[in-house]
Amino acid sequence: MHHPILVRPVVRADFATWLPLWEGYNAFYGRHGDTALPDNIIRTTWSRFFDAYEPVHALIAESGGTALGIAHYLFHRSTIQIEPACYLQDLFTNEAARGIGVGRALIEAVYERAAAGGCTRVYWHTHETNAAAMMLYDNVADKSGFVVYRKSL
Repeated sequence: MHHPILVRPVVRADFATWLPLWEGYNAFYGRHGDTALPDNIIRTTWSRFFDAYEPVHALIAESGGTALGIAHYLFHRSTIQIEPACYLQDLFTNEAARGIGVGRALIEAVYERAAAGGCTRVYWHTHETNAAAMMLYDNVADKSGFVVYRKSL
């Protein structure tokens, strides 16, 4: 039987469900083994989702009681508009659940929450090798043409 995909905010009791998805996301981007995130970063990230002073939020997608994916997003000010912007920072779908609409459901849920929060745009970036995700992204958003630069300090 096919169960609908439910997207909802995480609650404190979700930590054990969220953590394997978060670890899967980090492993996908090469943060595992010796380069895995330290526990203090993981715990701080988790705690921010429940701190009213933090603009960081987390969603979890489930179907039939099984966690399938996560999205983390944050609201921030901008120098080019009055309304806040929404940055979709992390999006991950369990490999076994890819291709059934989980990523789309999470993105749409972020769009809804961003609109409710007064945002006029949602944006994100992905690695240039993430071709499977870009097939979805090309259908739910427009490419901005911007290239991301960064420097570790």
